[in-house]
Amino acid sequence: MPTALITGASSGLGEEFARQLAADGADLVLVARDKKALEALAASLREEFGVAADVLPADLVSTAGVTRVAARLADADHPIDLLINNAGFGLPLHFASNDIDDEVAHLRIHVEAPMRLMHAALSVMRGRGGRIINVASVAAFIPRSTYSANKGWLVAFSEWANAEYARDSVSVTALCAGFTHTNFHERMGLAPGKEGISPLLWLHAPDVVREGLRDAARGKARSVPSLRYKVIVALTGILPRGLLARLGRQGRM
Repeated sequence: MPTALITGASSGLGEEFARQLAADGADLVLVARDKKALEALAASLREEFGVAADVLPADLVSTAGVTRVAARLADADHPIDLLINNAGFGLPLHFASNDIDDEVAHLRIHVEAPMRLMHAALSVMRGRGGRIINVASVAAFIPRSTYSANKGWLVAFSEWANAEYARDSVSVTALCAGFTHTNFHERMGLAPGKEGISPLLWLHAPDVVREGLRDAARGKARSVPSLRYKVIVALTGILPRGLLARLGRQGRM
């Protein structure tokens, strides 16, 4: 059976990826900082779906954590067929008021960690085949402080890598979701319903993951779940950047 490695697997989209992949019979390597949460999820998936689910606790802000996960991805004797770079966190939009060390950690988990993990995965996937899903955001197309900049890099690099490594039977997909019901916003200290975003713009995690997996299977470089967000992304290509920057101030503190 195929084996998937998922970062940020203990909750949110990562947990949903794990559940949908396990339901399809995939074995899993689950990565996150919270060992207890990972172990509980792994036990649940083994019992419900009868798949293998290994736990790999790691903090992907730290060099040691990234090195540990990269070593697993580079293990050709136990190859990973699907890498899902999902780990991340958000910060307030006010860059100048944020602690610079928090911003550096933010950059590392959204850019450096996925880059290093992709590099490790490609060392085994090239020629053998495989898939990589990088969880980005619609924010990549809307000026939105360093979160937007980080996700913009991830989308651009994914699009290049998808074209570059197609000859090696490897696809790389940037999953660009909009506002999605997970605990992402709660971890930033934002109460549910206090985002200031229309209910029409909220997506459900199972739908986002299902569409992302389907687009990755089709070899798409970019996956934008839901018609409404496809329209929004299309509009970002023609609207003035100043207007987009003002719109980008919505929905975060």
